[in-house]
Amino acid sequence: MTDLHRIANVHLGNLRDLGGRPTRDGALVATGVVFRSAELADEAIAGDPELAALGLRTIVDLRTGAEREARPDRVPAGAQLVELDVLADLPTGAAAQVATLFEEHGGRIEGHDVVDQMRSTYRSFVTSAAARQAYAGLVRVVIDPARVPVLFHCTAGKDRTGWAATILLLAAGVTREEVADEYLAVNPAVRAAYAPLLAQFAASGGDPAALAPFLEVRADYLQAAFDQIDASYGSFDAYLRDGLGLTDVEVETLGRTLRAG
Repeated sequence: MTDLHRIANVHLGNLRDLGGRPTRDGALVATGVVFRSAELADEAIAGDPELAALGLRTIVDLRTGAEREARPDRVPAGAQLVELDVLADLPTGAAAQVATLFEEHGGRIEGHDVVDQMRSTYRSFVTSAAARQAYAGLVRVVIDPARVPVLFHCTAGKDRTGWAATILLLAAGVTREEVADEYLAVNPAVRAAYAPLLAQFAASGGDPAALAPFLEVRADYLQAAFDQIDASYGSFDAYLRDGLGLTDVEVETLGRTLRAG
């Protein structure tokens, strides 16, 4: 089945438009307003005519300072860069450990099972002060008419970015089933991006299957975040207001901004 949200680009991986998904009341999420991707590290991005055609005004980088320093963003012409570090108070979390992952053995990171690390990281997306501040900052970029269209990203565009997409789509009125579809849809692009590293890992005697829980998204990771919302705030609406600190006006504006028509 064709993925209508994927945008093929030779310089920017995992590029997707969040628009086009149906809402509970029969509307659609607006296209051409909010995009997601992997990191913008390719020098050709700044002059890519296909990316320029998207008319991006803002790039939101959700990565850590160390990630940005190692592979800085190449910002398309006409766009401004906003840095919002989701893992500022958890810089060694699983979502930021791609660089060191392949030095480990047995699919473990710092003595912890990868799956447990990933679930813990997703729970931290909901509870940590840095994550709540970063995701609130993203929302405030999206609701600013002078800053859209917006593209947000992390490294692979799967975890921090996946949760950001979840927040925006739920706020637009998309069902959890549609949200999960968007969340899981990045797996083919992510697996393709990591294939060379996995081959290298296998050549050195490692077991690529042991790393699979880290190098893909899984429904139970997303569920861990949903469960944490229920435990900490009781509902998604309460998470927006009490967790992210958004006002009623900001929440309403977000919904309007993301809906077509």
